[in-house]
Amino acid sequence: MNINIHNSWQKKLISEFDESYFRALDSFVDQEYSSNICYPPDAQIFSAFNLCPFDDLKVVIIGQDPYHGAGQANGLCFSVADHISYPPSLINIFKEIESDLNIPYPKSGNLERWAKQGVLLLNATLTVRAHEAGSHQNKGWEQFTDKVISVISQEKSNVVFLLWGGFAKKKVKLIDENKHIVFTSGHPSPLSANRGYWFGNKNFSKTNAVLKSKNKEEVSW
Repeated sequence: MNINIHNSWQKKLISEFDESYFRALDSFVDQEYSSNICYPPDAQIFSAFNLCPFDDLKVVIIGQDPYHGAGQANGLCFSVADHISYPPSLINIFKEIESDLNIPYPKSGNLERWAKQGVLLLNATLTVRAHEAGSHQNKGWEQFTDKVISVISQEKSNVVFLLWGGFAKKKVKLIDENKHIVFTSGHPSPLSANRGYWFGNKNFSKTNAVLKSKNKEEVSW
């Protein structure tokens, strides 16, 4: 695995790369990518970190797994590569942004624009085998990304964490809520959203209100 991760994160996570679990994960990912089609492309596995340096980070959105369809995953949770049709969860995210902020429906499903504004779009598992959802879970990625969340909690303050759905909400145990702001909601997937657990959460306007109150630049969603 090509561990091409931004220097600001490298400094924070260097000890993790030497842990036995991560070495085993590295070998597993190498084997998977050499013998199967996997996503995202190897060079984009750490895109969430490379597009959002540690010092610039102000918002964290936690996903679970990369998309497993051809050309979709680009290393950022909920995001798709340019010119790829929007998956259902992303459609519902954009619908909520449209109604919450009264702005036009976003034209691109590539969320690199968020990452470059300090939004860490972190999947708990950073890789997946094509067309096999969850195929790289429980191989070590979750331990690594839990460490990422813990480091953010310990070393930064006033970060807004957006925890959508049951899986993401469990990560609250890693976050010091005396130092950070946590907003929760149902998952934007159709199953959850259509039951009334997603729409109307106003997480995007709430996030910007917090950022403004902390004299940080608001996110252009």
